[in-house]
Amino acid sequence: MFQDIQVHELLELQNKRELALIDVRSPGEYEEFTIPGSSNIPFFTNEERAEIGTIYKQVSIEAAKQRGLEIVSAKLPAFIREFESIEPRKAVFCWRGGMRSRTSATLLSLMGIRVYRLAGGIRAYRQWVTGLLDSFELKPEMIVIGGNTGTGKTLILRKLAERGYPVLDLEHLAGHRGSIFGQIGLKPNNQKTFESLLAHELLRLNEKPYILVEAESRRVGKAVLPEFLVRKKEQGKPIMVDMPLVERVRHITDDYHPHEHKDECLAAFEHIRRRIHTPISAAIERHLLLNQFEEAIALLLEYYYDPRYEHSESRYAHEPARVQADTLDDAVEQIIAMLP
Repeated sequence: MFQDIQVHELLELQNKRELALIDVRSPGEYEEFTIPGSSNIPFFTNEERAEIGTIYKQVSIEAAKQRGLEIVSAKLPAFIREFESIEPRKAVFCWRGGMRSRTSATLLSLMGIRVYRLAGGIRAYRQWVTGLLDSFELKPEMIVIGGNTGTGKTLILRKLAERGYPVLDLEHLAGHRGSIFGQIGLKPNNQKTFESLLAHELLRLNEKPYILVEAESRRVGKAVLPEFLVRKKEQGKPIMVDMPLVERVRHITDDYHPHEHKDECLAAFEHIRRRIHTPISAAIERHLLLNQFEEAIALLLEYYYDPRYEHSESRYAHEPARVQADTLDDAVEQIIAMLP
């Protein structure tokens, strides 16, 4: 028979790369929220799950179980084959550790495939995440990389991470760049997914002497930062990066690929056009419509983003250190020279 496993045991084995996690919920449930690193082998499709739920509510529990058995029986060989293709040690989970994961684990055991089942399902995992974030004591000092929009702060952090420095990339965890245009070409994560990814990153980084992080606001796309992280950043040591406007425009163009996402750019601009002086707003829209993206970006930086960023330095307890750089690589080297 299968063996139940607790959340902390599952995560310990996953961190050691000794366990494959399989979410047997429907693709829709998996898409909305899962344990990071899990794969999806659904017990039911979205449509099958909806059908069984309707039978459960409108007919009876027994009728729902019977229909579920009919569906599973027809696709059992393919279901087993998918599991056989995965590395030997694996764990299955569903919403509460109920019928879907129990039935999956039982069927697999009968076929000689040994699996664990996550006790309490993803609901127990979610409770672990929220409990950890509610009581987390963040030990390292925060070094906060700031600077005007387009300075390449995220790219700087990723270059530092590639060189082994401890980096918390909040934009990556949120699936968003943090501005009104920040979702363009990306798929933003919801709050549950963001918090799950954040919890794992905080545990990974908490014994480091410091953490490098970007000067984000409390909200990054759909994701809201926990209060302890906001406070820690405000108490951290800011490093402000200054870079020429032409270089900033190039960074944004390279990152956002506006030629490929023109409609998204125009839709995002609609959210802020009234906050910009009318003649400038009209000029930005005209440039966007004519595919003159560099000109539109330069005006947005000068008349919208730069004035807003001027007030951001007051959030920090320490006087910012300054980096005057012509390129990303230049900024990276100067920041490294400032690190403890």
